[in-house]
Amino acid sequence: MGGFFGVASREDCITDLFYGTDYHSHLGTMRGGLVVNNGRGFTRFIHDITNSQFRSKFENDISKMKGNLGIGVISDNEDQPLIIASHLGDYAIATVGVIKNIDALKKEAFRKRTTHFSEMSNGEVNPTELIATLINQEGTFEDGIRRAQKAIEGSCSILLLTSKGIYAARDWHGRTPVILGRKADAYSVTMESCAFPNLDYEHFRDLGPGEIALITEDGVERVAKADGNLRICSFLWVYYGYPSSTYEGINVEQSRYRCGAALAKRDNVKPDIVAGIPDSGTGHAIGYANQAKLPHERPFVKYTPTWPRSFMPQNQSIRDLVAKMKLIPIREIIKDRKLLFCEDSIVRGTQLRDTVKRLFEAGAKEVHMRPACPPLLYGCKFLNFSRSKSILDLAGRRAVKTLEGDDCRNLDKYADPCSKCHGAMVEIIRKELGLTSLRYQRLDDLTKAIGLPKSKLCTYCWDGKG
Repeated sequence: MGGFFGVASREDCITDLFYGTDYHSHLGTMRGGLVVNNGRGFTRFIHDITNSQFRSKFENDISKMKGNLGIGVISDNEDQPLIIASHLGDYAIATVGVIKNIDALKKEAFRKRTTHFSEMSNGEVNPTELIATLINQEGTFEDGIRRAQKAIEGSCSILLLTSKGIYAARDWHGRTPVILGRKADAYSVTMESCAFPNLDYEHFRDLGPGEIALITEDGVERVAKADGNLRICSFLWVYYGYPSSTYEGINVEQSRYRCGAALAKRDNVKPDIVAGIPDSGTGHAIGYANQAKLPHERPFVKYTPTWPRSFMPQNQSIRDLVAKMKLIPIREIIKDRKLLFCEDSIVRGTQLRDTVKRLFEAGAKEVHMRPACPPLLYGCKFLNFSRSKSILDLAGRRAVKTLEGDDCRNLDKYADPCSKCHGAMVEIIRKELGLTSLRYQRLDDLTKAIGLPKSKLCTYCWDGKG
């Protein structure tokens, strides 16, 4: 995923910029960057944060940075923010999203014979530099950003740091949030409203899909209206959104309580305790336990001193080891008890299978699993929230292949929670994970728990409708 934060202040903005960007570290990505404009030019730092906290990499840099305008970003792979010299003026740019037609856009740019790309990594163009190239083809920043928004297949939200202020643009379908904050002497923009309270910002509105705004120390000016159709990612509330964040007026933690309650209303098992797979399963478990009037306990605790963020390596064997090291079982709570766990989702299931095995080894009588969303049947093509390299890595798709003998193209019958095909798929996953029982959240219950009409939510990974 990734996230960004920007500040326009009457005073020096560095403290707010540093901590505001840091509040996106839970997104668990690999690169971090900060840039400020002090009226005389840009000062920028970029670091690899793969195995260390954002704060530890940047705490020595911020003493060298001064200015009242700044943007910061945590990104999946590419170096950001970039500093660009163009006919529009010098600017810094940061982006969050996925460009699915990057090769086509690159070829189109090369046809002009004056375009080149310098920010290459493993032979790939830096998507943020490609966005800058699209912006530079127009006569104003506003027109350039709009050109980029319309050209991209996938999603892309953008921050541009210019001498005038910060241009903030939400992707065309609003798949990621872009949120505005204010206080007495500053205005800010973020993807996670959890960045606001401790920095004394008031969350005063969200940008609409496709909207472009110019943020200065004096306020926020809308420079292009919200022309897109909202299809915000549902997984913000299920998994990767921070509990204290609010998007489209809906708080993440409260939504997770409603998700858990919906699971409990449809359930008939009688466990001894309810628990969440830390951290994102915790809110769902609280909602389940409250609805079912069952005790909520912690059979696992996360070791946070050395595993404080959600980073997981690409190598599967190392991922499995990291997942195991993070969670420490409490045998006294597990032994001789029937346990029901809420989890945000089941992606591959490889780590969950190991977790279930460890629970039984610790003496659990029964282990029931209740994911807060339906089975994943499609790979995300808009945000890449999942690190699966193949659709067939998904537990749901593996089960379908087992049933069909090959990859099935008609997945609607498996997405239908009332169908026999759905039941057969879930049973295969249950056996593979070694669970006593497995029941997934229904999509209609999930959308009701979030609180937005389904037409405004992206549910592509569950039903192929984005």
